[in-house]
Amino acid sequence: MPEEATKLTNQVKEMIGITGEKVECWNAIEKEGLRRFTQALMDPDPRYWDEEFAKSTRYGEIITPPIYCAYLQKTPPGEEDPVTKAFREDPQSDGLGNVTRPGDLPPIPTDLKRILNGGNEMELYKYPSLGDTVSFQNKYADISERVTKDGTHMLIVTQETRYWNHKEELLCVTRLSLIRR
Repeated sequence: MPEEATKLTNQVKEMIGITGEKVECWNAIEKEGLRRFTQALMDPDPRYWDEEFAKSTRYGEIITPPIYCAYLQKTPPGEEDPVTKAFREDPQSDGLGNVTRPGDLPPIPTDLKRILNGGNEMELYKYPSLGDTVSFQNKYADISERVTKDGTHMLIVTQETRYWNHKEELLCVTRLSLIRR
C-alpha cells in the first residue's frame, strides 16, 4: 500500500488560533430555565433551586450545573434554529454539515469528511448567577495529525469555547476534540 500524504497541510495549520466572533446568548440565567435543565439532568442538588439552602453554601446563592453555559440558547426567539432548518431542508442531514450557527468557525480545509467526537473537557472558573447574561467565543486551539496502524492519516481538531458573564468574568472553558477521517 502506498504511503498516504499528510493531511496536516500548511493551509490546515494556519487555522490554529483562528477565533470566531464573540456572541451573547439571548437568554439570561433565570430560575425557570435552570429548573428545567436540572430536571432534565435528573440532578436534585438543592444548590440549583433552593434559595435558603444555597445561601448556606460557600457560594451564598443559587448556582448552575457546570455545563449549563454550553446549553444556553444561541438562537434568538423568532429565528429558526439552524439544526432544525438543516433537517427540514434535508431529512438525511447529520446536524453538522451545512449548518451555520452564531459564532461558528470557518471549515477546516480538508478532504476528510467523517467526523467522530474525540472527547470533551471543561475548566470551571466561576458559576454564573441568576440574572447573568453569558457570551461565548470559539477558537481552533490545536490541530494535530495521527496515522493509524493501517497508514490512514487523520486530523484531531481541538475547538475551545470560552464563556463570560456580563461583567467579563471568565466562567468556563470547554474543549471539544473532533477526529476527522
